[in-house]
Amino acid sequence: MHVLVGLIGGALIVLMLLEIFLAFLLPRRVKRDPLLARRVAIYAFRPWRAVARRLPDPAGDTLLGMYGPFGLVLDLILWVALLMLGYSLLQWAAGSHLAHGRSVDFGEDVYFSAATLVSQSSAGLQAQTGFARVLQVLDAATGLAVLTTVISYLPSLYQAFSRRETTVSQLDARAGSPPSAARLVVRAAERGGWAAVNEYLHEWEGWSAELMETHLSYPTLAYFRSQHVNQNWLSALCTILDASALTIAAAPAGTVEDTRYTFAISRHAIADLAYTFRVHPADATGDRLPDADFDALIEELRASGVPLGDAPEKIHERLQRFRRLYEPYAEVLAARLELSLPPWIAPESQTDNWRTTAWH
Repeated sequence: MHVLVGLIGGALIVLMLLEIFLAFLLPRRVKRDPLLARRVAIYAFRPWRAVARRLPDPAGDTLLGMYGPFGLVLDLILWVALLMLGYSLLQWAAGSHLAHGRSVDFGEDVYFSAATLVSQSSAGLQAQTGFARVLQVLDAATGLAVLTTVISYLPSLYQAFSRRETTVSQLDARAGSPPSAARLVVRAAERGGWAAVNEYLHEWEGWSAELMETHLSYPTLAYFRSQHVNQNWLSALCTILDASALTIAAAPAGTVEDTRYTFAISRHAIADLAYTFRVHPADATGDRLPDADFDALIEELRASGVPLGDAPEKIHERLQRFRRLYEPYAEVLAARLELSLPPWIAPESQTDNWRTTAWH
């Protein structure tokens, strides 16, 4: 019995250390993720989201925004608790030699292991054998390593969040709040035709690539929400995909080649993120760009003075093909993370974030 308990305790410690190593130190591939961290993120978010849905805005969005930091703390609590349990099982399996002249029960094993892990204190007990002392040293070293790793991890996480949000905020003045592809393309086209649209969308290639890298390495970033209710990283990514698809479909051939690269990396990002969060692309549940809106979009482009590369029917057909490449992923990610997708067309609004203040 003692041997079996010792094996369980040792396996638990090894598994938790491996989880922490994978979560904090080793950038994760798309098809690999620490099991416990992923399960916690998936299952804990569901009741959290259910409660948030019952609250009025902005309280619901505020609660959802708290889940990112909460998920980090919850993962840390689980890892530390299971490490404590693992060392307690090893101490018990070795005979609980933690006091001179009296027996020690399992509760004191847990107390000793917990106190050693978090404070390097003997907790009023003292290891009496060589093996018990070795476990105590390993317990204390594990606590120090976990604390150091977490402290080193947080700056990288928040720097990635800050860079993401800085670029998302820049979208406000060009695409509105919430952003829309039509407003983005038309505003850029009015300034300098398709060349200006191509130049601007090319700038987003780097952002999409960084978004993919950081959110695959640190999936918890996806739960960190923007400072404004009408902005989020998924909406920004989808707007860039919408605008890129529209530009490639509508512009004359050979004039927007850089935009094709932006579309490719952005589509790569949204597909990989959908796989990371274990959501399967579904058939579209609704048409984000009905025919009437598409016709209005074409009229806006004509009014901006840019030449169209083909007849509206051909543009619509090409645009539909591009949309099928990413919209199913965007829809399931939005449902999974409780994030809104942007409209294709949005009228000029006095409520854009750059137009408003806390007093007006």
